Amino acid sequence: MFHRFFKIIDLFILKKFLTTFFFAIMILAVIACVIDYSQKIDDLVSNKAPAGAVFFYFINFIPSITALLFPLFIFISTIFFTSKMAYKTEVIATLAAGVSFQRFLRPYVYGSIILGMLSLLANHWIVPIANKNIRDFSIKYIWSKKVSTSHNAHLRLSPHSYIYMEGYNFNDGYGRRFTFEQMNGTLLTQKIMAEKAYYDSLKKEWKLVNVVIRKNDGIKETLTLKDSLKQKYAFTPTDLNEDNRNKEAMTTPELIRYTAQEKQRGKESVNFYLIELHKRTAQPFAGFILTIIGACIASRKVRGGGGLHLAVGIVMSALYMMFLQFSQTFSTNAGLDPLIAVWIPNLIFALVAIYFYRKQIK
Repeated sequence: MFHRFFKIIDLFILKKFLTTFFFAIMILAVIACVIDYSQKIDDLVSNKAPAGAVFFYFINFIPSITALLFPLFIFISTIFFTSKMAYKTEVIATLAAGVSFQRFLRPYVYGSIILGMLSLLANHWIVPIANKNIRDFSIKYIWSKKVSTSHNAHLRLSPHSYIYMEGYNFNDGYGRRFTFEQMNGTLLTQKIMAEKAYYDSLKKEWKLVNVVIRKNDGIKETLTLKDSLKQKYAFTPTDLNEDNRNKEAMTTPELIRYTAQEKQRGKESVNFYLIELHKRTAQPFAGFILTIIGACIASRKVRGGGGLHLAVGIVMSALYMMFLQFSQTFSTNAGLDPLIAVWIPNLIFALVAIYFYRKQIK
């Protein structure tokens, strides 16, 4: 059964494909770890990070950095080993033996599917867990401690209730200029204002100080002053802290739940999280498309050999990253749907793949 689908040529190309890819990824991981360690060594020494914790950090750093550049390295790996085959006239010999170019591409498809499945699994579960461990390590030994949130934080707790806080100080444990508004359509029915707001993490409630309560019931309006007031609201101080790095440390189910919650709260940054969500699926498909392009480009023996093919590969990799960055910017700043933004580079390069494929089979 195995030999019906995998011939010697398939195993030969597939072996070259996978070994070249994993070798390139290994080299990248080693270089990235050395560079990252050299940049963080002062913080690690000053914060007395244990050797075991540092080792665990780099164990998690490897899948994080390799997943980031997965499509580009699968593309460059394809060009590198295919170009070597073309230079040694192995491609010409294969096609001259009666193997069609479509049949020649079969092991490339097998390899890209194998790596794509690994990438899907890693992107949705393994890499987010690794990023969470990296974030926890960075908070403890590298990053500066968070002192306060950004100014003028707004949250929508429900379709009819909103809160505002000028800022929250994590060291002192209180927020300034707290406001809670309850709406009924366009009518403001209740507004609670407090000079300071303290959060009790054990009771999960807020203690408001120097409180002004304004209630509006049609034409009747009341104003009440209180020294303090304890209330339960569906948010914590961490919800006021806008940190887009958190999206990379969530598994896909967690990211879906968080995105739904942020949509309800009316957060303007929700597109950042939706881009991260859709990119986890789009990236493995990009690897498949770039594999086909790389095989079509590098299978021709040209003057300049592998150097020319690698130069073309690097240029096309840069174009892919540029298209991806532009589309993400349009999504976050111009309101483009995140799903469309993430898949635009794939669609563009799919057309490029079709062009090179048709050109090659002629």
